[in-house]
Amino acid sequence: MLSTPLNLPKWLEENSHLLKPPINNYCVYNDDVTVMIVGGPNSRSDYHINTTAEWFYQYRGSMLLKVIDQSPSPSPSSPSPTFLDIPIHEGCMFLLPPNTPHNPIRFANTVGIVLEQPRPADSVDRLRWYCQECREIVYEAAFHCSDLGTQIKEAVNEFKEDHDKRTCKKCGALADVVPREVVQP
Repeated sequence: MLSTPLNLPKWLEENSHLLKPPINNYCVYNDDVTVMIVGGPNSRSDYHINTTAEWFYQYRGSMLLKVIDQSPSPSPSSPSPTFLDIPIHEGCMFLLPPNTPHNPIRFANTVGIVLEQPRPADSVDRLRWYCQECREIVYEAAFHCSDLGTQIKEAVNEFKEDHDKRTCKKCGALADVVPREVVQP
């Protein structure tokens, strides 16, 4: 059965209370494609790794998409991977390639739309936390994602509550559970 068109400004007026931390997302469609409305501010420090591409559109305000470029480095003296910040401004869209670690930073009074493809039956999503001091992987949660509205929140909250999972094995630093001061682009 076909659905009716969604009036985004009206939906936000009536439902913005559904956009709650730590992820601030709400799935408005979840059949042939997952369509999420995502508000800010959010409070997460993980990098999500999805086996399918993700499409970002910034409806209101700007966001910052922190990514890790895992491409081979052209220079042996330049360490790989490379941590990058990609600003996505109001009215702009961005297509994130599959398997790219990313951390969407959303600021107060911002709204975006994210489209994701259904996960293949054998796919595994990952949430990865990096040490803010030495950039080593601190912890990684892996799961087949069947419900974006709940599973990512559960993994983020579980990490926040576990001191051992948050401790870097290389340098001993305690990983952040919320992003450090980030300037809105």
